[in-house]
Amino acid sequence: MKRRPRIRELGVVIGKLTTGKYNAITDVPGVTVGHVTLIEGEGALKVSEGPVRTGVTAILPHDGNVFREKVTAAVHIINAFGKSAGLLEIRELGRIESPILLTNTLSVWNVADALIDYMIKQNPGVCSFNPVVCECCDSFLNDIRGRHVRPEHVFHAIEKARSGPVEEGSIGAGTGMSGFGFKAGIGTSSRVFSEDEGGYTLGALTLTNTGGRGDLCIDGMPVGRELEPGASKEGTGKSDSEISTLPAPTDKNAGNSIIIVIATDAPVSSRQLQRIARRVPLGLGRTGAIAEHGSGDFIVAFSTAGSEPYHSSERYVQETTDRPDGKAAGGKIEDHELTPLFRAAIEATEEAIINSILRAETVVGRDRNVSHGIPIEQVSEIIEKYQHDKKL
Repeated sequence: MKRRPRIRELGVVIGKLTTGKYNAITDVPGVTVGHVTLIEGEGALKVSEGPVRTGVTAILPHDGNVFREKVTAAVHIINAFGKSAGLLEIRELGRIESPILLTNTLSVWNVADALIDYMIKQNPGVCSFNPVVCECCDSFLNDIRGRHVRPEHVFHAIEKARSGPVEEGSIGAGTGMSGFGFKAGIGTSSRVFSEDEGGYTLGALTLTNTGGRGDLCIDGMPVGRELEPGASKEGTGKSDSEISTLPAPTDKNAGNSIIIVIATDAPVSSRQLQRIARRVPLGLGRTGAIAEHGSGDFIVAFSTAGSEPYHSSERYVQETTDRPDGKAAGGKIEDHELTPLFRAAIEATEEAIINSILRAETVVGRDRNVSHGIPIEQVSEIIEKYQHDKKL
């Protein structure tokens, strides 16, 4: 099967900043990603038996013991119709002490329980942990009530976490997700700065399960509107009957959610990370998403620049606490230096979401429900049309 392209392979460059080597969250030094994909059975839904179309994705801030070497973090919530675990303590203390796990809605507690098992094994004698697990709903394709994500899947996703290129689309937690009327799932992108600009890297990874077909925009181009039945196809060289009118997923229980994980090696405080995270919705909005009533839209951001050793308060105060005058302490960057990171978060988020849709293969799930991969040839023709018009 021919590999589905990322957006840059279709000739579209989103934003102004340079991407990292892999154009992925793993361009941030030390950050790794692992997936476990669960595909079993076909046909009519039998709760607890299948069909299964789900999975789990692990994001590790570094290759050490995250509980012993906590990372600075922040959370921003656009719309809170979601069942994520561990976010309140991040907001309170400004740090993450576990790998970040993504999965489906009803598997949050199974995954959190397994993540605690993983952390207990790593940290003998410790009696309190804050596992971080985020979710989107994959009930259109998956036997979600069967809660098929087991401890061994969580352990395997963590063990598989690697740097380098990140698999995207219908993979891991993204296996059963749909977005903008097509199959979606995992997407990623990154931005890097020159040494004169600080030499920092910022990456985004999204679990996309949001948006209506007609809303989809790619770099400002109304691609979703062009793909809707009855849309004008002038300039593409094809009649309406030749343009795909694939049915969109329809499941009122599925919701319209997205999880966005931001990683950077910039030496920022939790407060500054929160400021970066608050810019991420601008990137989401550029794709056409509107954060509907039933949408769980959560942003988790962390910095790998330094870490807080377990039970050490002095170093944490010296290196990560902001000063009363609003300037950063202990070598952290100052607020006026954040603007490039704001832009990076917006650009990387937008591109990651688009990659999550383009890279996702068609999946047939429970009750033979189908979430179709976006038609790449037609998307390419629409892009060519708008780029041609822009040049005129």
